[in-house]
Amino acid sequence: MAKHHRLSTAPQTVVRTRRAYFDCKFGQLHVRTAFPTTGGFDEQVTLICLHSREGSSRSFARFLPEIADERSVYAPDLPGFGESDPAPSLSHADAAQAVSDLAKDLRLRQIDLLGLRFGAAVALDLAASQPQLVRRLVLVGTPPMDRIPMVKQHSLIVPIKPDRSDDAQWSRGALANSRTLESSDHGPDLFDADPKALAKQLAAFLSG
Repeated sequence: MAKHHRLSTAPQTVVRTRRAYFDCKFGQLHVRTAFPTTGGFDEQVTLICLHSREGSSRSFARFLPEIADERSVYAPDLPGFGESDPAPSLSHADAAQAVSDLAKDLRLRQIDLLGLRFGAAVALDLAASQPQLVRRLVLVGTPPMDRIPMVKQHSLIVPIKPDRSDDAQWSRGALANSRTLESSDHGPDLFDADPKALAKQLAAFLSG
């Protein structure tokens, strides 16, 4: 009787996800995390994802496992959103302070930031105030700011339909080292529509 041999395959990287609470200046911060079985800490710079005013860390639930194959990823509920304790205000400055506290608690010397609209404003605030901490920025959608702070970090702008015309204008003069994801054709649900393809595009920029 012929014996059937099972073909061996190379082990695939398995991304693990979980939720946790961290302390910050305003109380507790609820955070979704994702990281590969290798730990992710030595492969690439840690990425922190920041949601819009209309969302929470849940906005990135499908996206986190796709972007975390080579890096640790954290998506906090910003203060006053989701399951995090509130700050005195819902300002991007207070939210930036909470993200800074999270990075300090994790003992991260450098981070990359991905911000969606309000989250983009938070990312810009932190990048301007702590340039030694923030390495690269991914800015999705137009942030609700009266004035865009000057930042020197390499930045990738991801336009969102139907705001494409606005997205093309807001960064002029503020982001000296920015480029736009020209092939982007994403709508407001971009992190749910095709998270694998989006993660591949953003990872190429973050790893460059």
